[in-house]
Amino acid sequence: MSQENKVSKSKLHGLWALTNRELKKWYKAPVVFVLTLVQPILWLGLLGNALNLRSLVSPDSLALPPSLVAEFTADQLALLQDFISGLGNSMMQGTFGTDSYISFMAVGMIVFTALFTTMFSGMSIVWDRRLGFLNKALSTPVSRAVIILSKVLSATLRAMFQATIILIIAIPFGFAVGAAFTPLSILGVYAFLFLLCVGLSSMFIAINIRSRSNETPMAVMNLLNMPLTFASSAFFPISRMPGWLQAIASVNPLSYAIDGCRQLLINDTINYSQLLFQYAYVGIFAVVLSSIGIILSWRYLNK
Repeated sequence: MSQENKVSKSKLHGLWALTNRELKKWYKAPVVFVLTLVQPILWLGLLGNALNLRSLVSPDSLALPPSLVAEFTADQLALLQDFISGLGNSMMQGTFGTDSYISFMAVGMIVFTALFTTMFSGMSIVWDRRLGFLNKALSTPVSRAVIILSKVLSATLRAMFQATIILIIAIPFGFAVGAAFTPLSILGVYAFLFLLCVGLSSMFIAINIRSRSNETPMAVMNLLNMPLTFASSAFFPISRMPGWLQAIASVNPLSYAIDGCRQLLINDTINYSQLLFQYAYVGIFAVVLSSIGIILSWRYLNK
């Protein structure tokens, strides 16, 4: 019995030691930390404000021809102007579920940050192999699965912390929570991020587990970054996409995590049956991908 306790303690200690090592490489390099936040902030500040979609439906953009204006009285024109002025808000609410595109986009940005962070977990295992640390870790009693799980856990913790910073920074840009938001909603968002990051990090590690060059993980990141981001609901609702793109976005786990987070953060009402399905989808994605990563570590992770 005592021997089993020692083994269990050794595994937990090994997981903590390797995870702490990964986190130290992150928080002891403040430049890297800041750079990982710059990109989503630029997207929010530039793209989010540049896409002033409400202005597309306004009295200025929908100017009536003079011949038609002559048919209305002054009171009728005033009523028409008021109707057109409120049409932009109605369009935003009907399309995005919120009057603020910044709020809609900010939730997509926190998941985009999670994607960008977890991508580097695949590169991390390549660097550990090239620098010789992986050989040292494999020569210890720590199991191969623990080595993989430490990278998954560290990437997940980093992504969740960075997502919090992104939401805080988004407030000055105009981010506003919906009527259904409660303090417990934050825990729900963290749950989505945790499950998604576990799945994504495991996927990128599984792809690069046999790689010995830096070019492979970089090529994988460049290949998957854009499709995973834009074939999701990060910037635009899936229901408004072309049919062929809807089919892709509807199986993208990022879409389910983003839509679930939007329900918790910016929507006025929550569809709990839909929310449970979104949790189940992202949870199955995390379990399947992490299991694949562990199985591949047993088979391919060697000196």
